[in-house]
Parts: sequence; structure tokens; C-alpha cells
Amino acid sequence: MSHRELFRVEQLPVLQNRMFSSVEEAITCTKGDVVLVQDMETGMVFNSAFDPELLDYSDDYQNEQACSPVFQSHLRAAKVIVDRYFQGKSLIEVGCGKGYFLDHLRQSGYSIMGIDPAYEGASPHVVKACFERGLGLSSEGVVLRHVLEHMKNPIEFLLRIASANGGKGLIYIEVPCFDWICHHRAWFDVFYEHVNYFRRADFTRMFGTVLESGHLFGEQYLYAVADLATLRFPHATAGDIVNFPQDFTAGVGRHICSGKAESTRSRPQRVIWGSASKGVIFALYMKRAGVVIDCVIDINPAKQGKYIAATGLRVSSPAEALALLQHETDVFVMNSNYLEEIVAQSNNRFHYLTVEHNEL
Repeated sequence: MSHRELFRVEQLPVLQNRMFSSVEEAITCTKGDVVLVQDMETGMVFNSAFDPELLDYSDDYQNEQACSPVFQSHLRAAKVIVDRYFQGKSLIEVGCGKGYFLDHLRQSGYSIMGIDPAYEGASPHVVKACFERGLGLSSEGVVLRHVLEHMKNPIEFLLRIASANGGKGLIYIEVPCFDWICHHRAWFDVFYEHVNYFRRADFTRMFGTVLESGHLFGEQYLYAVADLATLRFPHATAGDIVNFPQDFTAGVGRHICSGKAESTRSRPQRVIWGSASKGVIFALYMKRAGVVIDCVIDINPAKQGKYIAATGLRVSSPAEALALLQHETDVFVMNSNYLEEIVAQSNNRFHYLTVEHNEL
């Protein structure tokens, strides 16, 4: 098997969405290396250094984004696509998280079951387990949102789903978009937990029939609706070669050029708004560069008062943080999709910095 190396970074937290009850636990969390390669036979991009044995999903894993009205709007857009192909059909959501999207579909009349080992709750419609054929679940359609990027062998995983479903049915897949990551030099969007990095063309190589594909959430997400019966082993052509940007991490310097003042009195306060994956990785790069971050803000109550992986920064609620921050504070907005929401929540008091590299 021939691999072409694209990018590497050492010692990232293996679960960037796990929250910790102490600074020490957060700093000493399990870490692993990322070596992004492209398989020249299949065209797929993945972390060749990934070890699934390092991962341990538990109730401390918090990846729910539905606290935000902006993200709720995204889920409504995803539901519009689901409605086009699955209306009136029984569904299974593999990797349903905390169950927000599943509940949304159930309230709209769908007959749907969820599966997720990190589920928190008591819904009879969710099985708290990893997906396997032995669960005996099958349906007319499958929803697979932000799961496939976590699977070491994505084709094998899809084959297991297809087999459990009798080799048939449609599947809705949603994953981060690698083209967006490359285009925006989004070094903060490369995570250990994400083994695979997908492009739109990957799905046309993986499935003989793709009914629809496209982008969501400001093109940060990629989706496809495909026929499980047409799943196949992908084969790459010359046109599938990844053109990975040589200046991928150049944007790091944009945020550290004025960030090494020794005294807090000689610099503005610096805040990260968003303690999910992007915020965790951004904070780690800044710490390694000697940039002091004073505060992390998140609207998710399950994260507030806890500490993020690798840096041990404490997460504050907007109300707690805004009562302490100065007007000249630099606020690093981890996702520009939320910029207007964040500006409104903070009464436009601060200096807001989006972390994507947009000036291409």
C-alpha cells in the first residue's frame, strides 16, 4: 500500500471533547500523534498513526453543539435533506450523541432508534453501545452524522452497517469537509479523534449511487445521500490527488506575533470563545507558542466549570466571563459561523478575531 504524507503534528489530546474535573487531569490527558497521509490506491486521507486503543468514550465526553441557535439552524437544514429521502421511513441514527437530532426527528413523526456509547439520558429509543450487528437493529434508512471520520476503517464500518441492514437502504452521511480545511488553512481542525478526512469525490468512489451530495454549515461540513447496496471499494485516479497547502500552519503566526508579553498588564486579555474541538486545538498551539490565554467561554452548561484537554484551561459561562473581561479584550472566535451570535451575546464589547485564514 502506497501512502503519501501530507501533514504531521505530535501529541494532540486523543479526545479533544472530553472534559476534566481538574487542571492536572486535563494537562496529563492521553495524547497521540497525527500523521495525515493519502492512500494512493483509494485516494482516502487518514491518520496513519491512529491507535483506537487510546480512545475511551465516557459520560465526560461532551460534543453537543445544539445549545447554539446557529447550530440548531444547521440541524434544520440537515433535516430538510433527510426529509427529501426518508420521509415516512424507519430510521437508525448511528452515533446519535446526546440525542438532539434524533429527538428532533422523532418530534417530526419519524420512527427512529439511536445508538451511541456516550449517550446521556434515559430514552427508550437510544441504545447506549457501540454499533454492531449483534444489536439486531435494522431500518429502511440510516443517519450517520459526524461518525465516519472517527472510524479507523470507514469502508469496513459502512459494510457492517449495510450487512446489519440486509445490504440495502439509503444512508445520510455528514462529515467535516477536508477541502474546506485545506482551503482555509484550518490547522485547528485536525484532531487525533478524527481518523479520516473526506472530500466530496470520496463518496462517488465509495458508492455506485449517490443520490445527492453537497455542503452545509458554511461549507465546513460535507454530506451525501447514498444507496448502501452500491457500496464498493474506492479506487483513485490521477485527479484524486490531494493538493495539500504547503503553508497550512502559516496562520499560527498571525495569532502569536503580539502574544508573548510577560506581564498581563502590558497586553490585552485574550479569550477563546468555544471550547469544542477547534478551541482545544487552538489553545494547545497557542500554549506551545508561549501565548497566554486568560479564559475560555462556552454556552454549553455541561462544559462550564470543567477544564479542557491538554492545556487545562477552565471553561466559563458567558455571564461569568463577561463580568470580568475588559473592553479591549481580544476574543478568538473559534468558528466564524457563530461570530454574529457571539457579538450579540457579548454586546459588541470586544475585539473579535476569527481564526480561519480567509485572505487567499
